[in-house]
Amino acid sequence: MSVPLYANRDRDAVFRTALIIEDHPLFGDALAMTLRSVSQIQNVTHAESLAHAQGLLQDKTAFDIILLDLNLPDVDGLEGLIALRRTAPQIPILLVTSVDETRVIRASLAAGAAGFVPKHSRRDIFRAAFQALAAGEVYAPDLPTEDELEALPQSGRDAAIRSLSQLTRQQAKILDLICEGKMNKQIAYELAIAETTVKAHVTAIMRKMGVSSRTQAVLMARDANMTGLLSDGRDIS
Repeated sequence: MSVPLYANRDRDAVFRTALIIEDHPLFGDALAMTLRSVSQIQNVTHAESLAHAQGLLQDKTAFDIILLDLNLPDVDGLEGLIALRRTAPQIPILLVTSVDETRVIRASLAAGAAGFVPKHSRRDIFRAAFQALAAGEVYAPDLPTEDELEALPQSGRDAAIRSLSQLTRQQAKILDLICEGKMNKQIAYELAIAETTVKAHVTAIMRKMGVSSRTQAVLMARDANMTGLLSDGRDIS
């Protein structure tokens, strides 16, 4: 499994500010109280949609950690996680969600999540999660260990999600347009960039995705079911 960018943070780092992305206000309030009781976090901001959260992040609001529910009103499943990883690649994202299927959690970790805590977990679980994340570790209770996950065969969708999560926001936008069937010249015109720049991005996209043609890139994107949702010109940026 690839190591998240934030895994290089100083061990025993302290989280002081958190962004909770959760569409149920009461649960968001309860989660904020839990954070304050199990960690040194005192400053908690609550966003009820991905769009609201991205607005806060793009305004350069500083957060030490993000807590994300996979079920939000303006995004479905892992698309929100991948969009946030592009917007704030250095901030660890802890999933706090009722989704508990192993395949979904595996895909989330492959896409760059720092860990997973089921909703309504006991406070000691949250405390353990924050201790692990502060040490730069991935936290996923009741799931196979990272070594065990590495030994398991990766599905095509897992591989696609892992590859897509490595793209920059501009590359994701270009891949989205490629999936719409647009050629380099059309993409250059729509994005107001040079055609040579588009070609360079396409080369980088195929290298990161481990494919040798645009068709293979499109097939991999469709395998992840995320085309049309990854570019920053769309609903979820």
